[in-house]
Amino acid sequence: MKNTLLAFLAIFMSITALAQDQTLRVDYIFSGTDKSQEISLDEMSRFDGWAGRRVNLDEAPLRGNGQISLTDVSTGKVLYRQSFSTLFQEWQTTEEATRVRKSFENTFLLPMPSEPAVVKVELYDFRGGVCASLSHVADPKDILIRRLDPKPAAHRYLLKSGDVDKCIDVAIVAEGYTADEADKFYADAQTAMEAILAHEPFGQYKDRFNFVAVALESEDTGVSVPGEGLWKNTALGSHFNTFYMDRYLTTLRLRNMHDRLCGVPYEHIVILANTDTYGGGGIFNSYTLTTAGHQAFKPVVVHEFGHSFAGLADEYYYDDQYVEYYYPDCEPWEQNITTLYDFASKWNDMLPKVIGIPTAPVEGNIWKMFNEGKSMDEMVGVYEGAGYQSKGVYRPFPDCRMKTNAAEAFCPVCQRAISRIIEFYTVEE
Repeated sequence: MKNTLLAFLAIFMSITALAQDQTLRVDYIFSGTDKSQEISLDEMSRFDGWAGRRVNLDEAPLRGNGQISLTDVSTGKVLYRQSFSTLFQEWQTTEEATRVRKSFENTFLLPMPSEPAVVKVELYDFRGGVCASLSHVADPKDILIRRLDPKPAAHRYLLKSGDVDKCIDVAIVAEGYTADEADKFYADAQTAMEAILAHEPFGQYKDRFNFVAVALESEDTGVSVPGEGLWKNTALGSHFNTFYMDRYLTTLRLRNMHDRLCGVPYEHIVILANTDTYGGGGIFNSYTLTTAGHQAFKPVVVHEFGHSFAGLADEYYYDDQYVEYYYPDCEPWEQNITTLYDFASKWNDMLPKVIGIPTAPVEGNIWKMFNEGKSMDEMVGVYEGAGYQSKGVYRPFPDCRMKTNAAEAFCPVCQRAISRIIEFYTVEE
């Protein structure tokens, strides 16, 4: 009883330290080179409504490549914490970053504090160390925190499982659809949602999600392809050839994106590009962007949502990255890959009775005898090749939605990782 009372008091104190149903939006500029990072505050604003989580406020679900926190000045209590990844940190791994300094917009949504609170932003290096940090005070009485008056864009709920304070709110957003193509967008958004919910464990937790389709209007159809000299006027200014990679489709205009979505409840963002060119991208706790006209639309939108929603890593490998992302003396924060540095924190508990670590791609009667008659492609293992590296990084399954478009499902390890995120964000009735 005493522990229960203490837990209740802790939750009550957190709630009273936050304004009721208001959002603090904080815009930053992240800038630097391959060896330097700098965080600058751009602007703070506020608006009515809070579509973020109401539970586990003082924890982050994963370490991420960075974290933002909100701490009450008077008590020192952490009111809110969230982890993320950024395009800026990806760009730092490119050759271009060795010869030019660039800046990137980043926007974060926090619950509005009722009293002055310290906002702290940290960026991490590949080994998890803090490489850049900025702290500043958000005072709800600050007259320069701009009050926004949202004028919601045209939108339609595809799935409304419950109130905003009970569900995970996903906005599916139109990019490169003209006003005359609104019906086409809504149909594509329905397809995207159904593809996500057709994959477990999303289907199992369907009643914890709301999906809203936001029909932003673009002047031009399609999206920009700089490699072909094609630039278009679209709602979010997205383009292929990000970091000079043909298939990498992103938007760098995050302030504009959040401006356009203001007034529609959202916690996670899926952007659909009106083009049949193959490509996309997914950044953890930022957004998913994928093309709606390509034949691989459905598996790709699910794959990219695995990145942006659950922080899952790519399980394929090309060995063509400019620098390595993962090193043998530290464990990746992504839950579906490992360097074996701290494998006990990953899926060691899910391995079958008899298996090699690493797991050699072999098949035979001895394997089946010790593993209940199952073949290797049905078993969780430790298979070398993941995180863009063929050596030293391991994935849990021969194939998975995070590895190829041909895979029918997320592997058991990815499914568990997604389930943990969903349960972290929601309260089961």
